[in-house]
Amino acid sequence: MTPLLEVANLNIFFPQASGESTVPVDDVSFTVAAGELVALVGESGCGKTLTGLALPRLLPRGAEMGARTVIRFRGTDLTSLSESELRTYRGRRIAMVFQDPMTSLNPVMRVGAQIAEAIHAHRKVSKRDARERVLALLTEVGIADPTSRIDAYPHQLSGGMRQRILIAMALAAEPDLLVADEPTTALDVTIQAQILELLDHLRATRKLAVLLITHDLGIVAGRADRVLVMYAGRIVESAKTARLFSHPAHPYTRGLFASIPRLDADTTRLTPIGGSVPRPADWPTGCRFHPRCGAAIAHCTTHRPPLEAAGPDQLAACWVTQGMTK
Repeated sequence: MTPLLEVANLNIFFPQASGESTVPVDDVSFTVAAGELVALVGESGCGKTLTGLALPRLLPRGAEMGARTVIRFRGTDLTSLSESELRTYRGRRIAMVFQDPMTSLNPVMRVGAQIAEAIHAHRKVSKRDARERVLALLTEVGIADPTSRIDAYPHQLSGGMRQRILIAMALAAEPDLLVADEPTTALDVTIQAQILELLDHLRATRKLAVLLITHDLGIVAGRADRVLVMYAGRIVESAKTARLFSHPAHPYTRGLFASIPRLDADTTRLTPIGGSVPRPADWPTGCRFHPRCGAAIAHCTTHRPPLEAAGPDQLAACWVTQGMTK
């Protein structure tokens, strides 16, 4: 079956005055099927958000994509489209829920008008019909008393309600793929659970495909169909969720699991991953995780490991793991 979204050889680079380029996303490939939830997981600075922004070609100023990059949506390569042609895909086919609703929403514009603006951008409807559509969307995303909230300003709503407003805006044109970039950041645990349950509900009722970008493996279990683990601009592991949680293959993935508390284990002390993600200008040679990896061998410092089979429905880019499985 043809995937809804197919990303191949995604390279994002920032040309520098020196003639060199920094490459925060390097040769990333993955697919998302219709109705599937794929989680993209990794620490801050790994390139997750840039990867998500690349899908509807919303990269920041100065960023460019490599010539070999292919972003194919329902068979159409989005990298070959003009800006005017992209308007039929942005919002209408691929929608985004950004990380911080306070910076994503217009602070001096009523939230209902902002959602209506998204509707008018893609559909020819009257103001009255648009308002009725906004009220229906507010109800769908769980906003209590939508008739009074529709004319509120963002600062008059709680963080959880603002996030629901962003989700309503994303749904305005009935997209096929929702890219949710850290949708639970800065929310308390109870509200986080509600937002995630809402995404699950929308996925089931609307048959939405979802790319969930997160640093938190705890919200992935029991929710995602597949997990992509990203480190320093590259995918280092890809697996079905159950397989990843039971048999993590890459040392970075195992490090992520060791650094979070678990209810099914009597852990008195968590084990953090030493060091931090390097800057794109300072990517190490070979395996980019080797300076932080306790299992690294000499070969890891000079040669880039390919993403190869490490188990059933599982790929990992690790010389040590590949040596153990061969």
